[in-house]
Amino acid sequence: MLFLTTLAYGAATESAEAAEKKIEAFQVVLETSKGDIVLMLAPEEAPVTVNNFIEYVESGFYNGLVFHRVINNFMIQGGGFAEDMSQRATRAPIKNESLLNQRLENSRGSIAMARTQIADSATSQFFINLKDNEFLNGKPYKPGYAVFGHVIKGMDVVDSIARVKTGYRGPHGDVPVDSVIINKAYVVKEGGRSVKTGPEAS
Repeated sequence: MLFLTTLAYGAATESAEAAEKKIEAFQVVLETSKGDIVLMLAPEEAPVTVNNFIEYVESGFYNGLVFHRVINNFMIQGGGFAEDMSQRATRAPIKNESLLNQRLENSRGSIAMARTQIADSATSQFFINLKDNEFLNGKPYKPGYAVFGHVIKGMDVVDSIARVKTGYRGPHGDVPVDSVIINKAYVVKEGGRSVKTGPEAS
């Protein structure tokens, strides 16, 4: 079976306080070298996962990382590796919310957390589904891959990333030959106020 993986994980230690934290953000923009991707998040359905993603975004963690795994007609994955394929240190893994709300499915345009074979091992890496990947959804007998939002603008950008030429970079396969970089990631707050993060934020 194919697993969408992160390389580093530890004990899942998401607190109830973090899970219940009020989430003001509802959109995130990924400014990539191929164009902008706008995400609508689902905090009510996946509060732990959305909180985790927002915290990484607001810390500037994703700025300068790449989409390091691209499989056309399946998904594009990013959020863990720099252009030289070095990996950034992450926070502790989070609880897998794939079974909490069956309305959130791994359908075309949805964004979900990558993880190892261990259910509660997701940290920073995410993927965007290029088609309906029903087999990645959670089942009563099997945890899936937690969906926490969907693309509302820039699916053409996602599709253009899916078509790039890929190869091996060291032990890593399906890596774009020409890097697809997340130049900036930022949150759009309620009321339309944009907050850009990272060293280049104004």
